[in-house]
Amino acid sequence: MDKLIPVVVGAVLALLLLSLSLFTVDQRQYAVVFQFGEVIRVLKEPGIQFKIPLVQNVSFFDRRIQTIDAETPELFNTREKKNVLVDSFVKWRVVDVEQFYKSVGGNEAAAVSRLKQTINDGLRAEFGKKTVADVISGQREQVMEVVKRRADADARKIGVQILDVRLKRVDFPDKISTSVYERMQSERRTVANQLRSEGSAEAERIRADADRQREVTLAEAYRDAQRVKGEGDAKAAAIYAEALGKNPEFYAFWRSMEAYKQSFKDKGDVLVLEPNSEFFRYFQNPQGAQKSK
Repeated sequence: MDKLIPVVVGAVLALLLLSLSLFTVDQRQYAVVFQFGEVIRVLKEPGIQFKIPLVQNVSFFDRRIQTIDAETPELFNTREKKNVLVDSFVKWRVVDVEQFYKSVGGNEAAAVSRLKQTINDGLRAEFGKKTVADVISGQREQVMEVVKRRADADARKIGVQILDVRLKRVDFPDKISTSVYERMQSERRTVANQLRSEGSAEAERIRADADRQREVTLAEAYRDAQRVKGEGDAKAAAIYAEALGKNPEFYAFWRSMEAYKQSFKDKGDVLVLEPNSEFFRYFQNPQGAQKSK
């Protein structure tokens, strides 16, 4: 029993020593091994690693892509001395963990503070060279690329890489926005009124042209109708003349029948004539024309 106790104690000490010697590197992290405050190793690959217990210690640093998102929009001046509110965000990550530790002590807050200042200075410088139209649409991509390149060059000094710089929103302050929107509305109203005026003038021109064409069409139609009517009357007169020439007595009879029809069309019509007048000759004798001879 007395011999077993030292063995158990030795095993426990061995296990304790082994646990103090082993550590795991996560794939999302860098591991830096220090010995008496000096960097001995930088581990970038995940897995189980060894260290000298009580002599060496390990610190872990995040290697994932991180975001700096502005809490409030920043106020910048453009080339025309106009104020604009800029809301931006930055994507960054640690690429040289040893340099990162030496520069900012591995403190992410300190690194973020420096990156914010660098990005802010870059945006302020670029906006001061551009007009409002440039930063809103015309050269927005170019501005972001220049700021990213300059910020990345400075960030490398602390072991950090700038992956992207983006402008989420570029807008005017509230007072300026109101006046700008009012001016835009006034300009749009002016354009709308001009278009309405041009449309009304064009409508009047179209109506006048349509009225003219209508009058011309009616005049031509009336002319053609009169011509056709005249031709019809001439043909009718020729037919009547031809019929009269062939049988004058029948023509006289037909004309008398038409006269009777028109005269007695209404029951209230009254004629005061002598019974033996020429008008009633076919009433007295169907051969009235022959009798009268």
